[in-house]
Amino acid sequence: MSASTTVPGAAPGYAESSIRVLKGLEPVKQRPGMYTRTDNPLHIVQEVIDNAADEALAGFGRRIRVTLHADGSVSVEDDGRGIPHGLHPEEGAPVLELVFTRLHAGGKFDKGQGGAYSFSGGLHGVGVSVTNALASRLEVTSHREGHVARLVFAGGDVVEPLVRRPLEAGERRQGTTVRVWPDARYFDQVTLPLGELTHLLRSKAVLMPGVTVTLVNERTRETQTWQYKGGLSDYLQQTLAAEPLIPLFEGEGYAEAGHESFAEGEGAAWAVAFTEEGPLVRESYVNLIPTPAGGTHDSGLREGLFQAVRSFIELHALCPKGVKLLPEDVFARASYVLSARVLDPQFQGQIKERLNSRDALRLVSAYVRPALELWLHQHVEHGKRLAELVIRAAQSRQKAAQKVEKRKGSGVAVLPGKLTDCESRDLSRNELFLVEGDSAGGSAKMGRDKASQAVLPLRGKLLNTWEVERDRLFANAEIHDIAVAIGVDPHGPDDAVDLSGLRYGKICILSDADVDGSHIQVLLLTLFFRHFPRLIEAGHVYVARPPLYRVDVPARGKKPASKHYALDEGELAAILDKCAKEGVPREKCQISRFKGLGEMSAEQLWDTTLNPDTRRLQPVTLGGLDAAATAARLNRLMGKAEAAARRELMEQWGDAVEVDV
Repeated sequence: MSASTTVPGAAPGYAESSIRVLKGLEPVKQRPGMYTRTDNPLHIVQEVIDNAADEALAGFGRRIRVTLHADGSVSVEDDGRGIPHGLHPEEGAPVLELVFTRLHAGGKFDKGQGGAYSFSGGLHGVGVSVTNALASRLEVTSHREGHVARLVFAGGDVVEPLVRRPLEAGERRQGTTVRVWPDARYFDQVTLPLGELTHLLRSKAVLMPGVTVTLVNERTRETQTWQYKGGLSDYLQQTLAAEPLIPLFEGEGYAEAGHESFAEGEGAAWAVAFTEEGPLVRESYVNLIPTPAGGTHDSGLREGLFQAVRSFIELHALCPKGVKLLPEDVFARASYVLSARVLDPQFQGQIKERLNSRDALRLVSAYVRPALELWLHQHVEHGKRLAELVIRAAQSRQKAAQKVEKRKGSGVAVLPGKLTDCESRDLSRNELFLVEGDSAGGSAKMGRDKASQAVLPLRGKLLNTWEVERDRLFANAEIHDIAVAIGVDPHGPDDAVDLSGLRYGKICILSDADVDGSHIQVLLLTLFFRHFPRLIEAGHVYVARPPLYRVDVPARGKKPASKHYALDEGELAAILDKCAKEGVPREKCQISRFKGLGEMSAEQLWDTTLNPDTRRLQPVTLGGLDAAATAARLNRLMGKAEAAARRELMEQWGDAVEVDV
């Protein structure tokens, strides 16, 4: 006789055996969208190309060859050092196998001395293992140390074990070849976008002068080869559609050993052109990885350009009275190619489209600003032509803002008394922060940019508006104040809405990084989705992400004491690792945990959450579900009659959530 133990209130069939632990590459196959783009396989091929480029960046390779085979597979060949194929000292398995079958296994964790790479785009160690997981077949051949090794996978599993033999006469001495057959089950279409691939390969050649990059298409029997000896400026000059107003501004700067702020080798190379018309060219890279969504290195370039141009204009007294210059005035007609080197880059997401490393802003700006100031003082006539362009942009912007102010100034609504408004009436610049609590609101008011940032503090928990009739919304004082401050009336998804009264281009939810803060965030998102859907549709609603930790690093040698902020545990670990590599033990780093926004000073809140150049601001969109499916999901979470459904959700997923109370 056997007895079974049932947990009171547990769902039928929910027991210890119901919990599934994903092993090996299973997480990638279950949720490929968390690791790569699923519209086409370009990104999983790019991971292999990036590895070849990292070898060239480290000075060990001069050639990269990509072949599009007639059977739909893609091969990437380099002449780098070759992936090691001996046994791993701790894992007891061939390193070549571990690289392609283990998440978070790679040679790019230990940056600086002792690591395989000083600078690389790879950080998480999941790149080519994701490629392998989402490929129906993958073959890798590594030439190294007088031997060649070959290994074959199918669906991420080894199907032909590693075979290692001595090199024969005439064989290449070193390098890696990876051939991938993308699995059509994981992608909307299995064909690579040829235009994007061509642009990617050409950019690699641009960023690595002297390295030859070749693309072979077996189907069309075409071969393209790129090698740029002129670097970024030649590439930008060839790509521009219009003639530059002044000669291209190009330069580079890298930190030397013992630099007080940056690691040896960190820095940037750039080429900037200013045009009066035509489409702009804006490309940025971090350790040769393209960042199409920009990031803090782009912000550093913008900051450096702005400070240098403003300094030149002030020195020569060129600015008319009443004209206030802003960074976007300088940047409005700037085309650029930027290549940054960052020791430990922090990217937004695995596909690395945006750089989030806070130090990159200071890094790029520190080299761009003095270089441009010197160039402008050496070429005064070119500087004056650029100043005219910038001043015209500022005057046009101010005229547009004045028109908006006249149109909106006749409104009869009285703004809420607790709203601390901004000075500007330029919709494209204005931001409203809905801040949890009066203490955090006070810090936000003191730390904000009063020209363009407004603050509306909220007291306590907001009303759950999911089932509130629209004509009853204004009975709640908090919701009334939000609607009046925004300047848009509540509406439904099919209503004709007048957005001309909108007072802020960005409406930002700012709450504590704890359970109560998350609750307030959900209540506000419910309000906007249910009663202000056009604001979400038009891209006006955002969620600010304040950091959880502050790390105080003591002075070491010539380097002064510094402060670093981490969004989560992962970033905290990365900061501590970087400090350890710079000779500061973890025990000497003081770690502070922010329990709420009220603990932050005005300066800290500005640096981490309000400053447009360094903050994390997440746009609110529908995501993977359409409006109807999103409404059904929110109804399950917020509807009064859905308590049973919520309980089922908690029983199913409660153990997967880490709650910080």
